[in-house]
Amino acid sequence: MASSSNHHPTSRPSHRAAADTPASQVPISKREAEDVESRSSPRAPVIYEIVRRIGEDEMARPVVSLWWSGLAAGLSISFSLLAQAVLQQHLDPTGWRPLVTSLGYSIGFLIVVLARQQLFTENTITVVLPVMADWSRDNLGRAARLWVVVLAANFAGTLFASAFCSFTPAVSPELKHEMIEISRHVLAYGWSASVIKAIPAGFLIAAMVWLLPSAEGGQVWIIVVMTWLISAGGFLHIVAGSAEAFMLMWDGAAGVQQVFGGFIAPVLIGNVLGGTAMFALLTYAQVMKEMQ
Repeated sequence: MASSSNHHPTSRPSHRAAADTPASQVPISKREAEDVESRSSPRAPVIYEIVRRIGEDEMARPVVSLWWSGLAAGLSISFSLLAQAVLQQHLDPTGWRPLVTSLGYSIGFLIVVLARQQLFTENTITVVLPVMADWSRDNLGRAARLWVVVLAANFAGTLFASAFCSFTPAVSPELKHEMIEISRHVLAYGWSASVIKAIPAGFLIAAMVWLLPSAEGGQVWIIVVMTWLISAGGFLHIVAGSAEAFMLMWDGAAGVQQVFGGFIAPVLIGNVLGGTAMFALLTYAQVMKEMQ
């Protein structure tokens, strides 16, 4: 009996000590550590490095590759307007219809992003990060080359797509009418208002690019939500909006000067401010000390 009573006091403290040990100090197995690592979201410096390397790869591409990729993006993004028109054509004019038709706006962006085509507003962050990391004349030149080539190619794609929809029987007169009605909003604002309305769109596209590396299987939802908000919020995107502006131009509802001076110029400034001056700079500021 004595030996039995002496045995229990020596065993109890070990259980008490284990129970009192904080959870953060409990050792875990190697497999559990791997599970923790696999389930953790990437830290901001990791995402920064992924996006920066994407930008470096894009700046290193030859001009001909950038041109054809940008042209493909311009053609693809034009399906946003077409999809919106299809939805609007088959929905009754209710107060919630714009919320549903705005889902069509995401179609072109899904094609562009998932196909890795060159879209100008994506490059307002991917190209800027490597320039800020290594501020040199060579990097500035490569970034400027990419911006000019991609933007021109995007416009060439949307110009061709809008002409195709305007002058061929591929699109029915009823559907073309809906496309033109949807497009009218891009020229409904003054110059300064267009700049302001373009800033959130640039910010949202840059945020989308930042979120994609950690999205794993959720890339589609991120693209849809971010671009849906641009359309539903009435914000202005330089490339998708150019397809709408060119539709108005071909229809005679807007002149060339109005399209380029009243839409493209202010919206380009606003998108760059939102994507580069705001999001990209804030992104770099939050990780620059850690990257050093």
